[in-house]
Amino acid sequence: MESSPPATRTRRAAAWGVHAYTAVGLPLAFLSVLALFEGDVARFWILNWVAVLVDATDGTLARRVQVSEVLPEFNGRRLDDIVDFITFAFLPCLALWRFEMLPAGLDWLAVAPLLASGYGFCQERAKTDESFVGFPSYWNVVVVYMTMLQASQWVTLVTVMTCSILVFVPIHYLYPTRTRLLKPVTVGLGYLWALVMIVMAFNLEAVWVPTLAAWSMIYPAYYVVVSLVHHTRVMRERRATP
Repeated sequence: MESSPPATRTRRAAAWGVHAYTAVGLPLAFLSVLALFEGDVARFWILNWVAVLVDATDGTLARRVQVSEVLPEFNGRRLDDIVDFITFAFLPCLALWRFEMLPAGLDWLAVAPLLASGYGFCQERAKTDESFVGFPSYWNVVVVYMTMLQASQWVTLVTVMTCSILVFVPIHYLYPTRTRLLKPVTVGLGYLWALVMIVMAFNLEAVWVPTLAAWSMIYPAYYVVVSLVHHTRVMRERRATP
């Protein structure tokens, strides 16, 4: 079997460019920590959502450039996992503590989603071709909603602990860019929802934010309902396979 010809300099440069784009999440995380230290809630969430935008687009670029074939010596998935863990798990958990979002004396439970996500990220079955298995580490979404909805400390605690437990429950959740079921609808609504979230992040102090945040939960509700339908289909297909 003949080996593939070496990639051209242009293709290698493009592949390294995609990896550099993924790595932008790391300085954004650093700036987010500075915002936390300074108690700047709005700046923290703006930076976090910019990092989410990078994460949402780097996979498409990586597939288009075929980075794994062009640069087989560099593990882009590992870099992506590092950035994702910091962006989606570590920083939101730190925000729970820094912004005093949990009841006094129980603020140490901010580590619960961090530990759950550590387990989730290390599971070989955490991702399939079409699913996240167990609650995906969308802790930034959970925490920002608690912020925008001005949820009480006890509501925040119950929400965080429930989602932490769901990490260990093997439900198949939508992988928005890969799950075939209603993919165009999921992706399209996802972009619209992300735009609304960014607008709210820039206007956290506005009186209309809690109302708009409540309405924007239509998309997370859609995500959960369609995920349950998707999970049912996956289990049915699995039982039908001899």
